Amino acid sequence: MVYSLAATTLTVAAPLGCDGSTAQGAEEATADGRAASDVLVTGTDEEMLVLEVTPANRVVVRLPRVEVGQGVTTAVAMMIAEELDARLADVDIPLADARGKGNQFTGGSNSVSSLYGPARQLAATARAKLVTAAARQWHVPARTLRTRGTRVFAPDGRSAAFGTLTRAAARITRPAVSTDPKPASKHRVIGRPTTRIDGRDIVTGKATYTGDLAVAGAKPTVVARPPTIGGKVVSVDSAAARAMPGVHAVVRIDGGVAVVADTFHHAFQARDALRIKWAPGPLANVSDAEIRSRLRAAVPKLATPPRGSAQTEAEFEFAFVSHAPMEVLTAVADVRAQRAEIWFSSQTPQSAREEIASTIGLPVSKVRVHVLRGGGSFGRRLNYDAAIEAALISKKARRPVKLMWSRADDMRHGRMRPASHHRIRASHARGRVVAFAHATASVNESFGKQGLSTQGGVGSAVRAPGAAPLPSDSGLYNFGRLSGDSGSVDLAIPLGAWRSVDSGTVRTAEEIVVDEVARALGKDPVAFRRTTLRSKAVKAVLDKVAKAGDWGRTMPRGHAQGVAVHEEYGSCVACLVEIDAADPKNPRVTKVVMAADVGTAVNPRGLEAQLMGTAVDGISTVLRAGLHIDKGAVRESSFADFHYARQRHAPQHFEAHIMPSKGDPGGAGELGVPAAAGAVANAYARATGTKPRRFPLNF
Repeated sequence: MVYSLAATTLTVAAPLGCDGSTAQGAEEATADGRAASDVLVTGTDEEMLVLEVTPANRVVVRLPRVEVGQGVTTAVAMMIAEELDARLADVDIPLADARGKGNQFTGGSNSVSSLYGPARQLAATARAKLVTAAARQWHVPARTLRTRGTRVFAPDGRSAAFGTLTRAAARITRPAVSTDPKPASKHRVIGRPTTRIDGRDIVTGKATYTGDLAVAGAKPTVVARPPTIGGKVVSVDSAAARAMPGVHAVVRIDGGVAVVADTFHHAFQARDALRIKWAPGPLANVSDAEIRSRLRAAVPKLATPPRGSAQTEAEFEFAFVSHAPMEVLTAVADVRAQRAEIWFSSQTPQSAREEIASTIGLPVSKVRVHVLRGGGSFGRRLNYDAAIEAALISKKARRPVKLMWSRADDMRHGRMRPASHHRIRASHARGRVVAFAHATASVNESFGKQGLSTQGGVGSAVRAPGAAPLPSDSGLYNFGRLSGDSGSVDLAIPLGAWRSVDSGTVRTAEEIVVDEVARALGKDPVAFRRTTLRSKAVKAVLDKVAKAGDWGRTMPRGHAQGVAVHEEYGSCVACLVEIDAADPKNPRVTKVVMAADVGTAVNPRGLEAQLMGTAVDGISTVLRAGLHIDKGAVRESSFADFHYARQRHAPQHFEAHIMPSKGDPGGAGELGVPAAAGAVANAYARATGTKPRRFPLNF
């Protein structure tokens, strides 16, 4: 259902559900700044997705999601342009501030799928009202009018811009034409590869990130942090720092000592001049070897295999991994005695608002959180450490601040994907798998207030860690009796949901074992998967990459192909990788072919970009990128030693195939990570004749 708001311009609202299957969000103001109290809505406006057509012929939808490079603003603009018959260039998708109700969660690869129905219905209703307004103005039947290019056209050639009709359309209560969204057969925007609407702004520097803001009086701020995770300040001598030019304040917070100065250069210089005595953190005597040993010991025992079966068994170790978004964490805070205003990029702005209010001792109603675009996230902006710190520093310094975490700050003290250990046994008899068991142990955060933020189902062939065992008829493969259990190790390490969450390790390990089972049974990895996969859609994407990637072709010594599949978020994907491992210590992925079935792909070009990104994630986390813990400290501090894939490590050839579908959109942003990682590992194993067990391989 779509509601009309009592406004002087056409303003319509679609109610959004509060679960992940429907659109979510709320609206606090119309596009021209009118407060929510100035409009009338059937229901609460904070649970609405609101569209306004302005007199300037702009179509404005304030998005209850955050743009962190995934292209959600472009996808939503395409949905609106499609149903409204507007030019894409006339559609604006600003980000909504944190709201008091509804759900503004960005994660779980559900943004497009959750907004697809409400956004299209919203625009279809607006179009019907605009057409009805034009018909009344011209005294012609509404059914004879057509729309395109953000205008209404009459059979006699007359036309009117939507903006000139918006006031009249606002008074229409019963449109004279259908308000139903178009059938897929009539789509002219949805499904067409489209360049991002913000692409030019990003590459020219016009796009605004938190660090670009010029909030009145907000001064650059950095924090001196302990040498070990969770270390505490014992004493600080700040005399030298306070005496330096450009320094405005030095304040202590839980995470260290903050310096507020005229420029970040001044702030960093003053930070380095502080003389701080630190108490070591709780892990000061703990390093990687002990963590791996404790994880191995915490993995539950596997179920007894069926009698008469042969076993393929494997154990896997996955290191901690930093999110490392290109834009470091930045937050602007202006905390006063009776109110507070915060600016930052957040996937969870409502939770952040509540936590900030509690931390600084203000009612939630007195805290305003502005959501800005982020330069990458991969799950990092689900947490809001920097925003809480900025609010505390602003309160103590009694002035607005612009806090920036350095790259080293985030790698050494920020959130990370937990390390984990996996034990898998596949039991096979008479040429098929009759039982499959997968037990895991992961680091469980006991550090700070914000734990691991879960999103989406794990999509394991067996189970999600910590969940009840799946019934025997579940799973990606027809592997007979499935079982599994999970354990954990409590460590005071700040963790966060990393792109694809548990699936990035669970599925990767399972896809490696699937290859090894195929080898034990004397079968080709692709052929074996085809005979055991349950889903026709998964078989189809596997067939697509096998054909497009010329699976099984003859390759030079030290080169090989690898393949893997994954199903999650109502979507599925397959990945074929070719690798040059002639030098096993310096492998290079040379080719990646991916195929995905995500239902209706709103923007195939955006989906291709997402898949390309997941391919690089798989290359990185399998071959190169991880964090070491040395005596309670993270060894890595920048891209110089956290070896994420660079341009020279990217595949020389990449292609993505989007499977045609008439179904509603599924999730895509995280979908490709497990398949890419599994394919890279399998290609390396075949090229080197080894069985990789610890990831990344360079650890």
